Amino acid sequence: MTDSTLQALAILRDGSQFKWYVIPLLAFVFYIYTVEAEKRNWNLILAGLAFWGMDWFNEIWNSLVLHFTGYAPVWGAPGNSAYLILVGLNIEIMFMFAVSGIIWSKMLLPHKEDRILGLPNRWFIAIAGAIFCVFVECLLNLAGALTWDYPWWSIRAPWLIFLIGYLTFFIVAFWVFDMKTYKQKLWAVGSLWLFNLVCVILFMGILKWI
Repeated sequence: MTDSTLQALAILRDGSQFKWYVIPLLAFVFYIYTVEAEKRNWNLILAGLAFWGMDWFNEIWNSLVLHFTGYAPVWGAPGNSAYLILVGLNIEIMFMFAVSGIIWSKMLLPHKEDRILGLPNRWFIAIAGAIFCVFVECLLNLAGALTWDYPWWSIRAPWLIFLIGYLTFFIVAFWVFDMKTYKQKLWAVGSLWLFNLVCVILFMGILKWI
């Protein structure tokens, strides 16, 4: 295994890493969702949960890459953290993604047919958002907070980070946002989170693979 992978595994789900700033971060997430619920912005809430669910989906398969290769995950988070949940997901990242979908969905124009610089606004914001996220991730990698051990997932080859790492998050979140009925939205978001939950129970709880 790579050195960065071993560093991450050394603190994986280690409760002694806890830091008190986790509590105000949790309160911030609750506040964001409570404000939107108060305004009955269910489209935003469900889009936010879809975005967050996609991150969990990615983090699960990333951890499985480490299990099956025995070498490294596609990305790792071995740096200082209050709690490392999965090898590439710490609690700080989790809270950030918990609200990111709501933030980006607030930027959508009222009608999906409306265009920005010639592109449908959903696609423009999805592409711009994914590019921004890749830029931030590159900065985190340069700072050593986020590690990459495969040449096809790196600053020199950012297209997979853009396509798989982030663009899918925006596509799914905005797809849920634009669904015609709340029943469809709930089925989509519920199915995504149910799949994630089954994977966590199976791969983390039972098989101990991640």
